Amino acid sequence: MKNSAGKKETSVPPFKAGLSCSCPRCGKGKLFSGYLNLAPCCPACGLDYSFADSGDGPAVFVILAGGLVAVLAVLAVELIWRPSFWVHAAVGIPAVLFATLLPLRILKSLLIALQFHHEAAEARIDR
Repeated sequence: MKNSAGKKETSVPPFKAGLSCSCPRCGKGKLFSGYLNLAPCCPACGLDYSFADSGDGPAVFVILAGGLVAVLAVLAVELIWRPSFWVHAAVGIPAVLFATLLPLRILKSLLIALQFHHEAAEARIDR
C-alpha cells in the first residue's frame, strides 16, 4: 500500500519493529524462527521475508562497537588492578560474548525493518 507521495505506508515505525524483532509491516508477527534465522513469512500478516538481506552489516557494527568496549575495559582493568591473565580470561570472555551476542539479533532486525521501510533492493538495470 502506497500513499499519494508514492512511499510505502507502514503501520509500525521501523525502529519500533526493529527493536522488538517483529514484522516490519504489521508489528505483530515474529521476524525470527531461531536466534538469527529468519522465518519464511510473518504468521500474522503473511509478509514474505525473502526480500530481507541484512548481509554482514549487523556483524560489522557489533564487532566494531563490542570490540571497542571490550578493549577499553581490558585496558582499564589492566591499568587499575593489574590482575593475572586467568582473571582477564575469566572476566573478559563472558563480557565479550555478552557485548556481542545480545545486540546482534536486535541490529539484524533493525536493519531488516529499515530495509523494508525504505524499499531497499538489489540494483537492477531496466532495459
